[in-house]
Amino acid sequence: MTPRLIAIDNADDPEIAEFRDIRERDLTGRHHRFIAEGTVVLRMLAEAHRAGGDFAAEKVLLLRNRVDGVADILERLPEDVPVYVAEADVLDRIVGFHLHRGVLALGRRQPRDGALIERLPERSLVLVGCGISNHDNAGSMFRNAAAFDADAIFLDETSCDPLYRKAMRVSVGSVLSVPYERGGDALALLTQLAERDFAIWTLSPRGEVDIRSIPASGRMALVVGTEGEGLPQAVLSRFRSARIPQSPGLDSLNVATATGIALFAMSSTAKRI
Repeated sequence: MTPRLIAIDNADDPEIAEFRDIRERDLTGRHHRFIAEGTVVLRMLAEAHRAGGDFAAEKVLLLRNRVDGVADILERLPEDVPVYVAEADVLDRIVGFHLHRGVLALGRRQPRDGALIERLPERSLVLVGCGISNHDNAGSMFRNAAAFDADAIFLDETSCDPLYRKAMRVSVGSVLSVPYERGGDALALLTQLAERDFAIWTLSPRGEVDIRSIPASGRMALVVGTEGEGLPQAVLSRFRSARIPQSPGLDSLNVATATGIALFAMSSTAKRI
């Protein structure tokens, strides 16, 4: 059954306060709530909510002429999730700019019992990000992880929050489907993974092993750093490193491209054992 539609005629209506001026302020970090934007991300959020996973939808805000186009998604949401609709001029005043997609939702990340590292399967491929500060790169990492069947992503405390609206959009909703944790010191996290029999491979333009030649292992972790500075020396000196062969004269690939190539190679390696 499609949730009841609630008309919004006033941009200052308190019922939709969370959507107001979303470019200038973001709900990330505020009790695990976030803004999901676009049809694809709304569908991912509805599926996550329906599955009873890590994420739930709290409310939806739509441009009136987009309602029919997302009717099948709305039917998958619980009836107690309110769906607000507004005309274009009202919606633009709410969000603070012209929102041509016309599809927004307020989501919430649900708390989970136990650390993610303890829930990983016996055969696992995980991606670890150190100092990932660019939201486009963070979103791309999640999209790559979903494409190549990574079991989880770990981000250290210096990395940006993937629930930021732009990261979520770039990930095409994969932030809602790939299990992840963010926080803590990168070296401490990698040590914990190593203690659980993960083969740790840092990615560097000067890596010792061709990414296509790393030995197969049942548990593998790919570690990437921020663009420019790359991975900290403390991490590079502690674990083995791999490289993506590329033309001479080019310093490095950006982290979005590099993680896609490396995860493809490592997922193939993991399946050989």
